[in-house]
Amino acid sequence: MLVIVSYDVSTESAAGRKRLRRVARVCESTGQRVQKSVFECKVTIAQYEELERRLLAEIKLDEDSLRFYRLTEPVDLHVREHGKFKAVDFEGPLVI
Repeated sequence: MLVIVSYDVSTESAAGRKRLRRVARVCESTGQRVQKSVFECKVTIAQYEELERRLLAEIKLDEDSLRFYRLTEPVDLHVREHGKFKAVDFEGPLVI
């Protein structure tokens, strides 16, 4: 399934800036950044639940916000891309 994750982490303090970096790292480990605080993640249900658990462990609910959008299949009917953007083909071969 495709999940869109967006977050807004308060960066008014040093702890908030550190929290922002940790949240970004968790998202980068699972998906592709499409905006500064927005990621597309192609995950299984188990991976989705783990991602949500990891992110909720990082944010402060009284200062930050976190949203998950689960897109229904087939994704190509629900996602339209316009402009300059190169998406990663998660189904294609991985070249290292």
